[in-house]
Amino acid sequence: MDKFRIQGGNPLEGTIQTSGSKNAALPAIAAALLTAEPVVLRGVPQVRDIATMLRLLEDIGATVERDGSRVRIQAANVVKPEAPYELVKTMRASSLVLGPLAARAGRARVSLPGGCAIGARPIDLHLTGLEHLGATVSQEHGYVCAEAPDGLRGGAIHFDRITVTGTEDLMMAAVLARGETTLVNAAREPEVTDLAALLNRMGAQVEGAGESTIRIRGVDRLHGAEHTIITDRIEAGTFAIAAAITGGRLAITGAPVEHLDALVAKLRQAGVRVEQEGDSTLVVEGGRTLRSVDMTTEEYPGFATDLQAQYMALMTQAEGIAIVTETIFENRFMHVPELVRMGANIRLDGRRALVAGPRQLSGAAVLASDLRASASLVLGALAARGETLIDRVYHIDRGYEKIEEKLAQAGARIERVAG
Repeated sequence: MDKFRIQGGNPLEGTIQTSGSKNAALPAIAAALLTAEPVVLRGVPQVRDIATMLRLLEDIGATVERDGSRVRIQAANVVKPEAPYELVKTMRASSLVLGPLAARAGRARVSLPGGCAIGARPIDLHLTGLEHLGATVSQEHGYVCAEAPDGLRGGAIHFDRITVTGTEDLMMAAVLARGETTLVNAAREPEVTDLAALLNRMGAQVEGAGESTIRIRGVDRLHGAEHTIITDRIEAGTFAIAAAITGGRLAITGAPVEHLDALVAKLRQAGVRVEQEGDSTLVVEGGRTLRSVDMTTEEYPGFATDLQAQYMALMTQAEGIAIVTETIFENRFMHVPELVRMGANIRLDGRRALVAGPRQLSGAAVLASDLRASASLVLGALAARGETLIDRVYHIDRGYEKIEEKLAQAGARIERVAG
């Protein structure tokens, strides 16, 4: 099991290129199941979750060709409309094939999703939505089964709470349903908008993506298309925080600047200099005294829960007390004990964390518990005195493309070592 060995104390300097968004690429790959024709995706990051999703589509019956960040998928025949536990036990995005398979094949059998241990993340909203579209849904032996032998039909779906994967899953199911579907209280994340753009290139009729109400008029069939995945706002945000926490200066190129307003606002309040150059470059400069700034995670366009752990690492270096409130997932403070092992002063109070700083972190042996927690530990290690050894970095490999290489080229003393 690989580990990262990090010697802290080096300010990061230079340029880092943002990769394609994992969270946009996963539903785009699932969307390829909606047509028998080829779907070509560009800008697909080379991370573990993507590899798992592509293996799943091959298992279902699709042919997959990959050349770096370009992926060609053709699901001419859906041989086995199933997502088995053995394939998807490490990835919660397996639920994204539920809607496409029910719409295209009339049936789906999908293992309940795995992934990070950051909360229950039930898919009840997916299932209720599919029932509104005419599917018969059941659960047995850890699997969800959806049956729609006569096809799906349009309907009105009101989400009790905002769900990104639920919005994406039901949007994909609805594009082949008879009649019109309305999704109310839909997620507004950029990844939802990116998926809608792909679906419309395939011949779907989706309106309102990026707003709280999405309307989909079903069509008889979809065709192939080519699409470039948006770049990863979470990766770009992580590198922005890396520049700030090390007191360095990074130019983050290919960044989806328009998707990072909430983070940029908090960084500036904390005393970090952030400037935009051109359409897609953020220049982030630390080096001055950091101020503690409270933060609450919210659905987009609020502060992303996927950047909460990284922001908390930054607040350990800020003067004062910052209150970090997590409203999306009930168990997303698993990085806190590991940051405390490194010398952080953090107290938990339910869904709030009180972070007192600044504290000089010191290198230690720590354990990554989930994808974004592992990123926060890397950031803490970059700012720490001495050597940090981070175990279970397969978590970070699920969502960050060659993160150790990107950081090393900016001056970080980081290496991957075999466990």
